[in-house]
Order: sequence, then C-alpha cells, then structure tokens
Amino acid sequence: MSDPINPWLSRPATPTPDTNGPIAVVPSTFGPVAPQRGVPAPDQADQLPIKDQRATPALWWLGAHGGSGESTLAALAPRWSAAAGHAWPRSSTNEPTPVVIVARSNAVGLRAAQNALRQWGAGLTPSNVLGLVVMADAPGRMPRALRDLLTVVGGGGPRTWVVPWVDAWRLDEPSASPTPREVQRVIDELSALPGIGAASNFN
Repeated sequence: MSDPINPWLSRPATPTPDTNGPIAVVPSTFGPVAPQRGVPAPDQADQLPIKDQRATPALWWLGAHGGSGESTLAALAPRWSAAAGHAWPRSSTNEPTPVVIVARSNAVGLRAAQNALRQWGAGLTPSNVLGLVVMADAPGRMPRALRDLLTVVGGGGPRTWVVPWVDAWRLDEPSASPTPREVQRVIDELSALPGIGAASNFN
C-alpha cells in the first residue's frame, strides 16, 4: 500500500456521519475492500467464531455483539438476507459469503465492530465484508467521543451506514410497520451493489 495510514488504528480523513438527521449513506467505498497485509488481528477472545451455513442468502447481517440489530435488519429483507447469529458464515462451497457487520452506536458496540473489521482485515474470515451498519442505541445526537470513535471504526471497512433511533420499533415488530426511510435507504444502497441487486428484487 502506498498510504502509510492504517485505517484500523488511525482516524481516516472522511466525514463524520451526522446521526441527528437523515441517515449518512456512503454509496462508494471509503475504506479497504479486501483484507490487507499488516492489519493487526484482535485477540482470540475478541474474535467472532466461524459457523458453517447451508443457507445461501444474497447477504448476511453479522451482529458484532448481542443486541446489535442484525435480526431486525434481516426481518426487513427476509427473502434475500439472513442474520448470521454473531458468527462469520462459511458456505459449503467455500465461496466468500457477503456480509454486512451490524453494531450499536455505544462504545461497546463500536469496539466490537472494530474487532470484527480487524478480524476480516487480517484475513481470518471466510467472508466478503460489504460495509458496516451502525444502529443508534438511544435517541438524539451521538456524543462527540462516540462520533470520533465511529470515524475511526468506519475507516476499517468499505462503507458505513448510520441508522438513527427508530422509536416505533419499541412498540412493535419492525416488519409490522412501514420500513423507516433511513433503513430503506440502507437496503436500497445494498441492493445497488453487484451480486445483491438481483436477489433483492424478490423482496
């Protein structure tokens, strides 16, 4: 690499998502799109396990930690995506599985996402990471310290989407009401990616 900055350790020069307004969508890549030499792997205890999967959805939502929101997102696109269950999905054909990492916007969630991105970046997973979705853990604007951490963490993957707090989900199942526009935009962005769009047309 000609760029000496390691995105898993240093803050990239990309805009900080504004979680107080519409979703911050990154339609093109702003970070690494494949594992790279020199990426420090997280400690073994911080790595997500790998699980064999027979299912072949167009996209897996990989929760970096419990309560990340992967099941919520999978429920909104059930025909072409699935929740990975906090484990890297490995296909029976050994083809790289398309994955979007999901995490909450609190410090614990963002650090878990960073560990997942480092695990992928070090070449220790059977997946192709398409990006990171950060789900708000509370209403309102993220504190400055968390926004700064998000900028660092988001630089470790190709794309970052930020979904603000959806109060309606506290009252009912996500699929029981219209998909919030912030989440629909994430789905639309992913649908535009090669290999995902054909399957998403069935949703």
